[in-house]
Amino acid sequence: MSEGYFDDQSMIRRVHREHIIALSGPRALLMQAAQPVAFAGFFMSSGALEDPYARLSRTASVLHAITFGDRSGADRATARVRAVHRRVRGVLSQPVGRFPAGTPWAADDAELLLWIIATLVDSALLVYQRYVGGLTRDERQAYWDDYRVVGRLFGLRRSDMPATIEDFEAYMDEMLSGDVLHVSPRARELAIDIVLHPPVPRQARPLLELANFITVGLLPDGLRRQYGLGWDPVRGLALRVGAEYTKRLVVPVLPRRLRYGTARAAA
Repeated sequence: MSEGYFDDQSMIRRVHREHIIALSGPRALLMQAAQPVAFAGFFMSSGALEDPYARLSRTASVLHAITFGDRSGADRATARVRAVHRRVRGVLSQPVGRFPAGTPWAADDAELLLWIIATLVDSALLVYQRYVGGLTRDERQAYWDDYRVVGRLFGLRRSDMPATIEDFEAYMDEMLSGDVLHVSPRARELAIDIVLHPPVPRQARPLLELANFITVGLLPDGLRRQYGLGWDPVRGLALRVGAEYTKRLVVPVLPRRLRYGTARAAA
């Protein structure tokens, strides 16, 4: 296999080899759907709502190809995605938040692509630091630098993305405190039907309930309220205690075959 964009020393591999990072996926998906134009462009227009799990599987395969595969495979996978994005255009059919009906959107719009990527980064860093271990400023910068490579493969220019991890965090703060994000009734349905109630075997229901608890708890407060998901200080304390227990006493002693894998295995 030819050389990849990343190697085993890359922060993106160090983070995403941890199976527990799969917990970041539902949070990222809910954050993506809270951007009304991104929701129209990446969910409503792509068949994701009719067959959401197939779409998530395809997304996981592309990210796996970039993170763990060789350059030729990553280039082929992302070229297909960019070709699809170039064809996907539309307008909002009804007003959502600050966006009036008729607002145009395009799946390859740089602002929308940045938000999609940013939710993946923000969610993965949060889960890693809560459940695996702390990261230094330079490690977080290296992780963001790796994702800037991912962004380039999806068609973003360097100037479209924050340069430093501090710039990235400022961007996230601005998005979460501003008026761009607005959970529409349809996005709220997504939260309930797709993210929190996926089809799983009966024996896996307890694990799903635990994952849902973590997803709800890790959402930014404002978005959690917009989604209508209940939370309280007792549950907040339980989440923090559980995370510390996992980080200190569970993850360090897990056998490698249970702790580590690849992005595809985790997905």
